[in-house]
Amino acid sequence: MAPKLSINDAPANSEADFVPNFFSPGIVLNYVNEQNRPLNAQNVADALQKQGIKKASVEKILASLGDNGLISFKEYGKQRIYLARQDQFEIPNAEELDRMRKDNERLQQEINSAKTANSELEAELRSVQSNLTDSQIKQETEKLNSEIPVLETKLSVLKSGATLVTPEDREKIEKAYTLKTNLWRKRKRMFKDLWDMITEAMPNNLKEFREELGIETDEDAGVKIDDYCNLVVKKPMAKRVKR
Repeated sequence: MAPKLSINDAPANSEADFVPNFFSPGIVLNYVNEQNRPLNAQNVADALQKQGIKKASVEKILASLGDNGLISFKEYGKQRIYLARQDQFEIPNAEELDRMRKDNERLQQEINSAKTANSELEAELRSVQSNLTDSQIKQETEKLNSEIPVLETKLSVLKSGATLVTPEDREKIEKAYTLKTNLWRKRKRMFKDLWDMITEAMPNNLKEFREELGIETDEDAGVKIDDYCNLVVKKPMAKRVKR
């Protein structure tokens, strides 16, 4: 491969201004040659910022390198696009291209194999991290063992047929439940009365009208109030004693 162009290849009679920093032009030229792709001044300035070369200097250096024939350039309006001179690179023949293609395929396979192995290792690591440590297993075992006597006590109470709810509590719950179902029935009746008054002179397709208003009845929801009212066993009323 032919050697890459350097600052020493600039014309001897060149009066180009390569700015005070003697090493900057060489750094810029080497970067353009190494990249071997279209670049603008901003691309080069961003890449060489860590080396202390500012954009203003990069613009001057690129212009000088281009004017002295060390790099190629093309103008697009006010912007220049720079590229390494292609005549300095040796063009590979068909045999070399085929060898490079095979090397690339081999390397790509190695990369894919490495990615697969890495994914498997990451999955194994996550599995290990998700498992409990010996200390955590011991703590969890002690916690479960402490809950066993409590659960056994509850089970014994259930097996013995002991009363879990006192008659007083049961009566209190039933009264509250009956109150709620009575209020439900009362409001249901109030709605029906109002609905009948409003829709008395309206067409028969009241279901569609309800849907337009966003009204859903118990029947629409498949709920029957009697099913809930019958859950509470009604006590027989005491017979009045005639005097």
